[in-house]
Amino acid sequence: MSNSASTSRTRRKLSIQTKRIYEPAHPADGTRVLVMRLWPRGIRKERVDLWLKELGPVVPLLRSFLDGRVSWAAYRPRYLAGLRRPAAQDALRHVRALARKGPVTLLCGCADPERCHRTLLAKRLAR
Repeated sequence: MSNSASTSRTRRKLSIQTKRIYEPAHPADGTRVLVMRLWPRGIRKERVDLWLKELGPVVPLLRSFLDGRVSWAAYRPRYLAGLRRPAAQDALRHVRALARKGPVTLLCGCADPERCHRTLLAKRLAR
């Protein structure tokens, strides 16, 4: 096998998408990973393959954002900084390993994907 073939395999783009947990599941979702600290109301455990709480924002940060005390601009770097914690790093490695095997869908309850940690997380994982 040539070096370039080996390199292209290791640099294969990970298949990571995001979705709101309240949207219907689809076979194309692949492994469905919930990335929230708290379990969402009304969702059965069968709708999720894996729950990685450590990839959700810490509760005080999330509450401050939802209450309007922290802007989205201030929330983003604080959330991303939280991903440097050892437990979060382990969870990131787990998601990357899953994504090397097939599609992964990151799930959370936020209605607006543009102002949601799952979108920040997907971009971080894609790097």
